[in-house]
Amino acid sequence: MTTTRDRIVSASTELFGRNGYAGTGIKAILTASDAPFGSLYHFFPGGKEALGAEAIRAGGATYRELVEAFYGVGADVVEATRHFFDAAAEMIEATDFADACPIATVALEISSVSEPMRQASAEAFESWLAILQQRLAEASIDPRRARELAVELFCALEGAFLLSRATRDKTPILIVGRAVTKSVADAVDAAVSTTG
Repeated sequence: MTTTRDRIVSASTELFGRNGYAGTGIKAILTASDAPFGSLYHFFPGGKEALGAEAIRAGGATYRELVEAFYGVGADVVEATRHFFDAAAEMIEATDFADACPIATVALEISSVSEPMRQASAEAFESWLAILQQRLAEASIDPRRARELAVELFCALEGAFLLSRATRDKTPILIVGRAVTKSVADAVDAAVSTTG
């Protein structure tokens, strides 16, 4: 059973991702979550900022699970990367270019004005990078290069999401997906030739 607190966090995560932090009012959050007016401050005495940090954590955990679903233990990292970008392109088109990264919209907006939300964003991003780095390293890629590739993959996807939303075209995601998949394949090939 979903609690009122859970509904508030879930509604906030979705609304912040679509409309930004400043563009989402408390009334809209409470309406979307079907929660009584005083409940937000009951569950989040720190107000909207505390709710924002919690929504970032919740969105970060959901997206981490998505990364783990594509990059499972023992996954072929080249195929996982290809499928990851293809699925991202399909998802953004299916949502009429409204849904992308659940954190990026807010992180861009608040990173210089809210330390709690900046920190929550950084922690969420790092949790995704850690999974990618681990799976790439498990494919015999040098740990330092695995970290670089994880950052490349993450930044390529976030930039492509931005361009796709602005142009209402999934092509940027497909383009960077091909480029990053090639980078991963080249790194795997280099690792195999070094160890083989």
